[in-house]
Order: sequence, then C-alpha cells, then structure tokens
Amino acid sequence: QDPYGSFNPRHKVERLVAEPLHLLDSQPSRSERRDRVAEALAEVHMPPDSMDRYPHEFSGGQRQRISIARAVITRPDLIVADEPVSALDVSIRAQILDLFAELNGKLRLAYLFITHDLTVARAITDEVMVMHEGRIVERGSTADVLSAPRHEATRALVDAAPDLERAIARRLSRA
Repeated sequence: QDPYGSFNPRHKVERLVAEPLHLLDSQPSRSERRDRVAEALAEVHMPPDSMDRYPHEFSGGQRQRISIARAVITRPDLIVADEPVSALDVSIRAQILDLFAELNGKLRLAYLFITHDLTVARAITDEVMVMHEGRIVERGSTADVLSAPRHEATRALVDAAPDLERAIARRLSRA
C-alpha cells in the first residue's frame, strides 16, 4: 500500500529511514546514523541527497523505496510486507518486485508478503499459504498450490486472477 500514510510529512527522509535504529542495542552517532541512512537509500537505488527532502516530494514508487530502506536499515532476517505493490502502476510494480528480489540475494532477507494479487505471489514467492476466514487452508510451493489448488478458496482466488496462459488456452480450445 502507499507508504505515505506511515510517514510523518513534517519529517525529512533521513529521520524517517533512521527511525528503526532506536531498536538496536548500540545507538549510532549522528554521523554514523547519516551514513547508515545513505547506505540504505543506495541499496534501494535512491540518491543520498534524498535524505534531505520530505516524503511529499517523491512519487509513489520512490516512497515505496524509502519505506523499504527503512525496513532494511537494521538488517532484519524477516520483512513483513503487506500489499507492498498494490498502489503502484504496473511498470513501477515490476521495478519494486525486482528490488525485493535483489535485496533478497544481497542481504539474505526473507519476506512474508501479504497479498491478494496472485501475479505478485507467482513472481516473488517460493512458498505460499492461502488464508480463508482467518485460517490457513492451503500451503506449499507457489507453483504447486497455484497450478493445482485443492481448497475451494484457493480455486476461487486462482480463477479470479488474470492468467494470460489460461486465457490463451481457453481461446484456442474454442477455435
């Protein structure tokens, strides 16, 4: 979702990205903090001078990158991302998903993506869990679960999702 709602609009990006650093046992000095923010911004392909600007000065995709920088600054093992690309247009969505994959390889991060978008699930996840009415109803490798869903809730999700290959196969079978 658009991270703008989680940013205090009166704070500059440096303060927003550095916010999680208070969770560390050892607090960085002011210059170390600034260096860590610059490094986190660079990891998400944002220029270091971004830290001296306000969130409203950035596009939705750039704000999502800033949000990701804030998430990685403490070097967590796991990032929970709730609908991380749902508010973005298709081209920016692809860039952000590529960034998640890049950071996974570079920083050895694990992600828990919460999404209703099966295109996102197919693109970025190795394993998937499907929830229905607050309960996990199906889990397994993404390819297995989405290609042969066993639970009716999973089937409904798969059937509702746009699938180019399935649409082409349907059209060819009618011809």
